[in-house]
Amino acid sequence: HMGSIVFYEDRNFQGRSYECSSDCADMSSYLSRCHSCKVERGCFMVYDRINFMGNQFFLRRGEYSDYMSMMGMNDCIRSCRMIPMHRGSYRMRIYERENFGGQMSELMNDCDNIMDRHRMSNCMSCQVMDGHWLMYEQPHFRGRMMYMRPGEYRSFMNMGMGSMRVMSMRRIMDSYY
Repeated sequence: HMGSIVFYEDRNFQGRSYECSSDCADMSSYLSRCHSCKVERGCFMVYDRINFMGNQFFLRRGEYSDYMSMMGMNDCIRSCRMIPMHRGSYRMRIYERENFGGQMSELMNDCDNIMDRHRMSNCMSCQVMDGHWLMYEQPHFRGRMMYMRPGEYRSFMNMGMGSMRVMSMRRIMDSYY
């Protein structure tokens, strides 16, 4: 069940390529630029800054011949993470403020709008107990996104995306693979 992604220097899978099946914190040691990719197996998160920072995008199996125009990215892919498949339950606590402050809600399923479902106007920190999740800037899984694996996230501010608010979140299910 290993993931596999191939990055290409140019659009339409042209130029030098680099195949990756794990996390890569800095792609510049392999490719000077990256404008297209093919996900052959699994799911990946790609980032427009090194060390898994900056704007991030979720990729599942498929061909991305010019992802910059498709995703509105204004820069190349600089790092990537392989998302391991998770079987079992999903559980996450979301908090209104940084450092697990303010109102708390516990989620075990997708939430398309934290305002409607939990009467929360913002989510600025979280604890992921089980499963892998995508957090979205806008309700109904729209806008910029962040990948969350099990762990504690005291502040979304230091993830290199500025002051992104989170309004919806969903589980990365095995059906995505």
